[in-house]
Amino acid sequence: MGLKVGDEIPDFTLPDQYGKVFSSADLKGKKPMVIYFYPKDDTPGCTKEACGFRDGYEQFQELGAEVIGISSDSSEKHRNFAEKHRLPFTLLADTDKKVRKAFKVEKHLLILPGRETYVVDRKGKVAMVFNSMGASRHIQEALKALKSIKL
Repeated sequence: MGLKVGDEIPDFTLPDQYGKVFSSADLKGKKPMVIYFYPKDDTPGCTKEACGFRDGYEQFQELGAEVIGISSDSSEKHRNFAEKHRLPFTLLADTDKKVRKAFKVEKHLLILPGRETYVVDRKGKVAMVFNSMGASRHIQEALKALKSIKL
């Protein structure tokens, strides 16, 4: 079982698509986060999900939230994926899957890395968990959760 509503997220640092180090501790206490784990860059479902977050990005920004995508792909693959699809948010390279394990994101059908979205309030507590291989619903569920929490 993964993290649950009310759990505090583990602090983590990972390189982003530009090789810059991102630290979750820099956002805790400042703004909510939408952290989504996905299997792989440039696959049909993951592209649909990323483009959905891109298309809804303005709404996430209006709600004060930072969108963060995490997969085991490298920073270079993330940069190419972000440029190809004009993704305005942070993609993090969890190449050793340590953050995925810290969040307890389980595999789907025992082989595919799971697709899970967390909405985290500004204090670093999980406000919503959505686990579904159906990529398009993650964006709607995250927006709904953000609107319901006290920002």
